[in-house]
Formats: sequence, structure tokens, C-alpha cells
Amino acid sequence: MKQNFTVRQGALDGVEAFLSVARHHNFRRAAAELGVTPSAISQAIRALESRIGAVLFLRTTRSVGLTEAGERFLSRARPAFEELIAASGAAREIGQRPAGLLRLTVPRAVVPILLEPLVASFCRAYPEVEVEIAASEDLVDLAVGGFDAGIRMGQFIAADMVTVRLTKPLPLVMVGSPAYLSRNGRPERPDDLRRHACIRLRRSNGALAPWSISDNGRAIEIAVSGPFIANDFPTMLGAAVEGVGLAQVPAPLATGAVTAGRLVRVLEQFAPMTPGVFLYYPGHRQIMPKLRAFIDHVKGHSGVGRPKPNLRR
Repeated sequence: MKQNFTVRQGALDGVEAFLSVARHHNFRRAAAELGVTPSAISQAIRALESRIGAVLFLRTTRSVGLTEAGERFLSRARPAFEELIAASGAAREIGQRPAGLLRLTVPRAVVPILLEPLVASFCRAYPEVEVEIAASEDLVDLAVGGFDAGIRMGQFIAADMVTVRLTKPLPLVMVGSPAYLSRNGRPERPDDLRRHACIRLRRSNGALAPWSISDNGRAIEIAVSGPFIANDFPTMLGAAVEGVGLAQVPAPLATGAVTAGRLVRVLEQFAPMTPGVFLYYPGHRQIMPKLRAFIDHVKGHSGVGRPKPNLRR
């Protein structure tokens, strides 16, 4: 038969009074320590004894001593109560100053470009906060995953999140290696993509993401094909550098390879704009100091404005 482990209301009532009387062997001194009347202490002890079903103190007009039941109760209750006090203190510290473990879920592409310098400076500024980065393309539920916040491109963030901008709106650029373009030619218009090997992205829900093209400022989606599918932008970029095909990735991710001549941007006039990258977190709960410190740090290093609800960007 399954046992009921529900803690009864008032199960700890009288324990602090008991420990104080046991320590002082005196009801009046215990009352003075706890800031209550001796009568209140007596009532609390009587209620505790009634609930336990045993007499805990031997009382005379001159002294107060523990019964055998009281000694046994003291030996177990004192360390347990002290641990509760310590647990409360530890929780209070985390609730009052930046400390503890800050868990963030982020895409792999964000880590080297954006997050590494932010985290390095944050760790120096707040040495009592431990930062854990879970690099994944999955759109995880922050509460279920035990994360304090996440970082994603704006179009993938749920509408009920509070967001802090990390970047300006940025384009999705199309790139290919010089060797690939030499073999297959350079596309001049979006329709040319149909005869090119296009590296595709599989989203966390299993669907293949179409490519997005800007048609006079209006974003349209087109279906492309190619021999290689990845589930994150860095892998797509690496395949493009190796000449597997064309890739469409956020512009900052491709900047280094383009500058080094390993990739060439194509169809630049058709590159669509995205909302950019945001830090996001639930807005329905109190923000812990560790997260508040990180938000303030992000704002101070990216020149962004105040956090705002993620409605329509």
C-alpha cells in the first residue's frame, strides 16, 4: 500500500520552542530568547507533546529536564532543525545576491560569436555565479529543462517570453566556396538556386527549413534541394567551406570565412532580414539576482534597451 508522505500543516510547530527549552532547561529563558511569553512556550510544548503522543519534559517548580522520549526526540530534531535553518540561509543568499548556478540554453552558432566574450566578462564581474551553457538547436521548455534563460533568434521565441536584444536585425546570407562556384557557376537570381546543391537545415521538430528570399523587402520561402542536411548553422557553414554546396546562414557566422576568402556571398540583394538574436526568459516569475545581474551585464555590453515582452517585433 502506497504511503502518504504529505507533510501535515503545522508539523514543525513547537519544535523551535522545544529546542530552546531543552537548551536552557528553563521555560522563561526560552521565552525570552524567542521573544514570546512563557505561557506561549508552555502551550507550544503541550501541543507538540500531544501531537507526538509522549511527554518530552519533566517539570518541577525548580527545574526542567528531558524525559527519555525527550532525549530521543532531541537527538534527531536538533540536527534536522539546524539543517533546515542552514537550507533557508542558503536559499536566502541566492535570493538576495548574484550567486549559484545560471543555466542557459543557446544555439551552437551563438557561443563563439556572441556568448564567449559576454560570459568571460560576466564571470569576472560575478565570481559567485557559475554559468552553464547547454549548446543545442532544440527549442527546449525553459522550466522543464531547468534553465534560467535562453538565447535564440527572435523568430523562434515564444510570444509569452520577455526578451532582451543582443544584436541588431541581421541578414541571412547565401554563401558558397570559390571552388564550388567555379564548378557550378554563380547564381544571379533566386530561380537559379533550383539547379544548385543547397545545404539544408533540419529543424528541431524534424521539418526541413526552406530558404528565405527577400523579394523587394518581402520575405518569401522557397524549396531547395541538395546532397547535405545539417541540424545547425556551424555544420552548414563548414560544409559550404568544403565545397559541398551553397548555404544560407546568419551573416555574422559567415563573416570570418568571407573575409578570409574561403566563402563568397551570392544573391546579396535577395538576402532577407531577421529580427536578430535575443536573450529570453519567463516573465511570470520573480527574476533571481543571478539572472538579473546577467541581464544588466548583457545590456551594458550590447547597448540594448530595457527588457520587453516578446509580442511582435
